Amino acid sequence: MENLDAFLKEHPFFRDFPPQHMPLLTGCASNRVYRQGAYITRSGEEAKEFYLIRSGLVAVELDSGAESPIILQTLDDGDILGWSWLLPPYFWHFDAQVMKETRVYVLDGTCIRQKCEKNHSLGYEFLKRFAHIMESRLEATRLQLLDVYHK
Repeated sequence: MENLDAFLKEHPFFRDFPPQHMPLLTGCASNRVYRQGAYITRSGEEAKEFYLIRSGLVAVELDSGAESPIILQTLDDGDILGWSWLLPPYFWHFDAQVMKETRVYVLDGTCIRQKCEKNHSLGYEFLKRFAHIMESRLEATRLQLLDVYHK
């Protein structure tokens, strides 16, 4: 676990994270590898985790009912995938397909939520960081929609 702790500290999401909180997270984290073509998340499925992308490429997709989905955004090294674990009802609202083999740190959302309930300072840190991610993803989606509908 010590190595995982060091890796987490190096990820951009946890840079400047209060050091007293880091030991609380290591027990909620693991490593995973996804092969090209695999889905990390599927719309409508329960959201139990979030992912810190170490390396690779992931397309965040929206099923448009057409032949191929709309790619809202692509994520790569240093990006975060998923905030649906944080807000009820804890279901994914999009698909995330691996475009190139992807290595991630997986953080168990239930484990993190429980620790945040016990330690509100930790919870506030997560909320601030995920609010920033949500804002940037909404802006990216807005720009994508402008591009699609103003052609």
